[in-house]
Amino acid sequence: MTQEHQDSTSPLRLKLRTIIFGTDTPAGRAFDIALIVCIILSVALVFLDTVQPVHRQYGQIILGFEWFFTIVFTIEYGVRLYSSANPLKYAYSFYGLVDLLSVLPSYLALFVPGANLTLVIRVLRLFRIFRVLKLLRYLSEGNMLLRAMMQSSRKVFIFFFSVSLIIMVLSAVMYVVEGPANGFSSIPKSVYWTIVTITTVGYGDITPKTPLGQAIAAFTMLLGYSIIAIPTGILTAEIGQEIGRVRDLRRCANCLKTGHDHYANYCSHCGSELEASTVVKKDSRE
Repeated sequence: MTQEHQDSTSPLRLKLRTIIFGTDTPAGRAFDIALIVCIILSVALVFLDTVQPVHRQYGQIILGFEWFFTIVFTIEYGVRLYSSANPLKYAYSFYGLVDLLSVLPSYLALFVPGANLTLVIRVLRLFRIFRVLKLLRYLSEGNMLLRAMMQSSRKVFIFFFSVSLIIMVLSAVMYVVEGPANGFSSIPKSVYWTIVTITTVGYGDITPKTPLGQAIAAFTMLLGYSIIAIPTGILTAEIGQEIGRVRDLRRCANCLKTGHDHYANYCSHCGSELEASTVVKKDSRE
């Protein structure tokens, strides 16, 4: 057995791993609750610090608390790296990067030179809002949504790429039809109008004046309603598949409810204990 393997299975690392990455022990639940409270308070401080009267009166106090939370999250990040079975994999994972981003701006603000140092520091400090993403790991529904988004990312990318091509064509057509005299002074300006129109926002700062341009605008508006529904449908389908993956077919012997979580030991409807053998057989036609 190598030294590295011995270190990864040492009693201290195993105990820390159980507390930090697990939620089925009293210590793990207490750790998660304490961390959630710290995340919420630290994000609330970031919001409050942008209110000028609050900043002028309590700026130093808020700064002290911000550094307290920064140190807490830094220690948490270091302990997660230490106790993780694969520290490098955790460091490059989504949550590992979020944990790093939650503390990095505070330290960068100490080393950023320049005349407008105070303004730069305040901008960097705002990026600590990434701490709120740390809450995702405590929401099973959030993790399910994240997995569904990852599964549908390629389809959505292809969709947005196709929409971009449509926007370019419509923008070029509108530039030719309307021209600078009607506000379409360049193709980038036409791209702006097309995006505003196709997303059904409709600011109205640029409007077509010619009958042909108005006809194209009407077509673009109708096209926008069709386009908006497509990514919603893609994501909804992936969420449905993800729900099917995280549910099993065990049936409660008491109330006959199905669709329990894989890790559930008791029925979510009547509270009866679930048996591993009570599995619903799929219809032979499926």
